[in-house]
Amino acid sequence: MNERKRILIVEDQADLRKLVTLTLGATRYELLEAADAAQALEAVRGAPPDLVLLDVMLPGGMDGLEVCRRIKADARLDGTIVVMMTASDQAEQRARVRAAGADHYVAKPFSPRELRSLLESLLAEPRAQA
Repeated sequence: MNERKRILIVEDQADLRKLVTLTLGATRYELLEAADAAQALEAVRGAPPDLVLLDVMLPGGMDGLEVCRRIKADARLDGTIVVMMTASDQAEQRARVRAAGADHYVAKPFSPRELRSLLESLLAEPRAQA
């Protein structure tokens, strides 16, 4: 049985969440959405995704870097791919994203085609299972 991959999109801007949803296509993937860190953590614990597309800047006191660290520290989420989205493509920001444990990052604004291609390739790679 070929089960659809689950992707959690964590972005506080509804229009950007919608763009990513349209880019990925709801028929190919099971798409979940969260607008802040608390919703993101609740979603990953409730239905662990295969991949989390996670904005660095989130409202509510906890940023995407901390969400990434928590995902990567949770043994139940071993193998979950985290792709950070950042408006800053500076070396310092890339270093912070890597230090948080992210598997990859995407600079905003991004090409929808390139984003889809990146996520498809990451999801196609064999991952370690818990």
